[in-house]
Amino acid sequence: MIEILVTLFILSVGLLGVAYLQFVGSFTNSEALSRSQSVLVAQQFTERLRANAVFSVRGDGLVVHNDYFDATLYNFAGLSCPGGGLPYQCYCLSRPITIPDCNAGTCSSAEVAAFDGYEISCAAVASNPEIEIVLNCEDNNLADTQACSVGSKHIVILSWPVENWQNISRTLNPKCNVGKTTPYDCVSVDITL
Repeated sequence: MIEILVTLFILSVGLLGVAYLQFVGSFTNSEALSRSQSVLVAQQFTERLRANAVFSVRGDGLVVHNDYFDATLYNFAGLSCPGGGLPYQCYCLSRPITIPDCNAGTCSSAEVAAFDGYEISCAAVASNPEIEIVLNCEDNNLADTQACSVGSKHIVILSWPVENWQNISRTLNPKCNVGKTTPYDCVSVDITL
């Protein structure tokens, strides 16, 4: 009888270990999914920037329209969701009427920027509704009218909130946490046109 109790105790400790590993595995898989999806979305965004760049009248190289640097184009800023719910179901299942449909016809450069901002925002929240998109520029010529001059570095950042688990502190990327009060993780992709 004692041998059976000892065997059951050892088996239960082993099963608790397996359950713990399963929980930790699902936690890290969720973070890995956010990271890999964010990398894909950031690459898609940089490809859209390249595709919609035009030759600059001031210098040899390409520039994107200034509207791409309007922060209200991303993360569904300025749109309202009457029914509430997750961003993807609210905004992406049907295109809001304020977003131009550049797949159906000719759009101006500003309309293409708005359309791309909407499409990228939908791609980002498809797997993680808390992802935020930011497009910055390290402008190398502040004297011209371009928001991001020829040869300047464009920085695409997708960030999402993270939790410290079981009091294990994590090293946070300072790029991800500018102006944030809670810890964020992010993917950052730089491109020079």
